[in-house]
Amino acid sequence: MRRPEIVEASDSRLVSFFTAGWAPPSEVIQGVREIIEDVRERGDTALVEYTRRWDDPAFDLGALRVPIPMEGQARSLVTPEIANALAIAKERIARFHERQRRADIEYVEPDGTQYAFVTRPLDAVAVYVPGGSAALPSTAVMTIVPARLAGVPRIVVLTPPQRNGRVHTAVLYAAALCGAAELYAVGGAHAIAAAAYGTESIAAVDKIVGPGSVWVTEAKRQVYGVVGTDVPAGPSEVLVIADEHAQPRAVASELLAQAEHDPRSRVAALSESRALLEAVAEELERSDPESLSRGAIIATVIECRCRLIHAESFSELCETIERFAPEHLALHVSDAEPILERVRHVGAVFVGSSTPVACGDYLAGTNHVLPTSGTARFASGLSLADFTRTFAVVRNSEQRLRGDAPAIAALAELEGLSQHAASVRPQH
Repeated sequence: MRRPEIVEASDSRLVSFFTAGWAPPSEVIQGVREIIEDVRERGDTALVEYTRRWDDPAFDLGALRVPIPMEGQARSLVTPEIANALAIAKERIARFHERQRRADIEYVEPDGTQYAFVTRPLDAVAVYVPGGSAALPSTAVMTIVPARLAGVPRIVVLTPPQRNGRVHTAVLYAAALCGAAELYAVGGAHAIAAAAYGTESIAAVDKIVGPGSVWVTEAKRQVYGVVGTDVPAGPSEVLVIADEHAQPRAVASELLAQAEHDPRSRVAALSESRALLEAVAEELERSDPESLSRGAIIATVIECRCRLIHAESFSELCETIERFAPEHLALHVSDAEPILERVRHVGAVFVGSSTPVACGDYLAGTNHVLPTSGTARFASGLSLADFTRTFAVVRNSEQRLRGDAPAIAALAELEGLSQHAASVRPQH
């Protein structure tokens, strides 16, 4: 594998690498727009045609809705090791997300006016579970479990079928284990369109969550407003912070792990130690893509979308983290606290060599649906709150209205809203 170059954090060539925002190719934007319109017009017929084109040439409408077996029956579909791993993931995700629950707020003012801030679950949510280059039952658990905890009554799983037209058995087991209501063997932008607008077989939902390809992520962007969506969870990213005591092989391993997700992944290591970065570069150079299961993808990322960045100072190091706003931040440093005190723009942080990012992908219990493409500047990872909405309740006392009416009327008249003013004055 080609040896990555070490660049200075101040190097202007990093500007394009750090450029934030969701900006897919124009052909993807147009292609997604056409797919969405087609699904809106032709419904199930369009879904079948797109699935035949990209997944299973023999797919038919009867294979679209996949019955979800009882958990006990579904367990026989996977090995004991996979069943145990998914059960551990479910339990830890439930523990972590349950602690995110917020109590409703209720209080009464001295004049008798009552206030409340209330949380309610969404009615219907679609969770997208990728399955193009690899089946991801872990994503099913990450998305279904918080939705169930939040009290969402209808949870729909969308996942592309394999070439044999069937949903991967591990995804089917995860859906059964976690309590999904419906499962459809459909993926890509056409699945997102179906969930947003509905078809003859798939009733529309209120929100769509979950990671996916550039086509899926762009489709979620285009249907936002018709339905809610979560963060842009596009190609994976990692920024590894390493000091002079870090193990070069462990740092390189983190970069290779994220590189195998997608050819568009972004991976980088950042350090004040040039010697450490040189050692990481040597480790990557020694890696043999042909010996790796997803070697072609890894080689593409390491050669085109990998950066080894040297910071002149701790301050420059922290500023570089904020510029990148990475999905995953891995801290291979002796003392992580100074960085944790300053970091703001990240999706999730993994501290120490005993906490590789893969822990968060599977069993840590934190959520692996995280903001990418620099959107960690303003967006957060999937949480219990994504499956709820809130509203305020106010009940004025007569004393409060009498006292507030003159001020409300004055402001309403200033803004040219005379009927607003009239509505708070005494009614005769």
